[in-house]
Amino acid sequence: MSISRRKFIHMLGAGGLATGTGLWIPHSVFAGSGSKGAHVVVIGGGFGGATAAKYIRKLDPSVAVTLIEVNKRYTTCPGSNWVLGGLRDLKSITHTYDKLVSKHGIKVVHDLVTTIDAKSRKVMLKSGGSIKYDRLVMSPGIDFRWETIEGYDAKVANDIPHAWKAGSQTALMLKQLKAMKDGGTVIIAAPPNPFRCPPGPYERASMIAHYLKANKPKSKLLILDAKDKFSKQGLFTQGWTELYGYGTENSLIEWVPQGKDGKVKRVDAKNRMVYTELGKHKADVLNVIPAQKAGNIAHSAGLTNDSGWCPVNHKTFESTIHKGIHVIGDASVASPLPKSGYAANSEAKVCAFAVVAMLKGQEPGTPSWVNTCYSLVGPRYGISVAMVYNLTAEGKVGKVKGSGGVTPNDGKFRKEAAYAESWYDNIVSDIFA
Repeated sequence: MSISRRKFIHMLGAGGLATGTGLWIPHSVFAGSGSKGAHVVVIGGGFGGATAAKYIRKLDPSVAVTLIEVNKRYTTCPGSNWVLGGLRDLKSITHTYDKLVSKHGIKVVHDLVTTIDAKSRKVMLKSGGSIKYDRLVMSPGIDFRWETIEGYDAKVANDIPHAWKAGSQTALMLKQLKAMKDGGTVIIAAPPNPFRCPPGPYERASMIAHYLKANKPKSKLLILDAKDKFSKQGLFTQGWTELYGYGTENSLIEWVPQGKDGKVKRVDAKNRMVYTELGKHKADVLNVIPAQKAGNIAHSAGLTNDSGWCPVNHKTFESTIHKGIHVIGDASVASPLPKSGYAANSEAKVCAFAVVAMLKGQEPGTPSWVNTCYSLVGPRYGISVAMVYNLTAEGKVGKVKGSGGVTPNDGKFRKEAAYAESWYDNIVSDIFA
């Protein structure tokens, strides 16, 4: 039976296909013995780690799972741009781990992992304790290559936010936007590839433009980009044209690609000035998003290669450097899967199946993954890109031909906005409830 792309995406956003609530669990996963008494440690409680912890327990309740996450509450990056646009508040995108403990029997430890001993299969904590594991799942997210932009570092980010880790950084940027005078200039310095959430900087620009249009209409937003193209570019620019006058003299948004001197090389934090190769730009509100790499614990544990990311066996997401350690989410090398929350959730479920099978001495099944990246250009103007992926004969992630695509240009962008909201509510329920 054929199904339209829009209907398929609606199913992804609103039901079990997106969240895994309708996940089919084959009987063979539970068959046999060998996992009873096993202990899996999961590092990182975001879209990847929290999902992996929950689904390992769902697949085999005899496996003890300990989730280590430094924060008691998790504020999602998906949805954080909506906060900047005034469509949500931080509370609505902040979640606890209470249900993972009470409903799924996961032990949650709020601490920081300082060292991983892959040989003895043990993690050491900042508090001074240590935890042994039979298998380790890591979802450490991203950290920044501060050295790539002169004058910008973690200390400066306390004044000039990157807001690429949601929470206090989101609140700081929102505060600065509200305090800016009408007629001010917002500058977003977009990062080079690869980085977390490829459409993210451009959804952020859209949401800030929406806020400015409603509250500070004399203001401008400038995107200085370290790239010459970006995800869903045609759909974004079409929406910018319809909503914000893009391409006209009165456009709220201006985009400057790398080829036209868009790459930011230096930041003057005191004067909120950014410098490119040939020019300089003054901002009232400055958002600098640096180049990225795998989370720091992945580097200290020796799990990264020269790219700064973690190579893995795509069938199981087990590290190709250290056996017994699986790396999922943004930190892993999994292209063409994007570094998105949805992809991390999908990878986590594949990893959970593999971990449970391997603990039983069984061969993991052949995986597939799904991803949809939603973006809001305006409150009632949504766009998306979707794709299904499979394991190729070479053991790599590959795109399933004909399985995906972008939002049709049929004017039904309000529906896509509704699907985006539905997707968010369903996926966070799948992860944290």
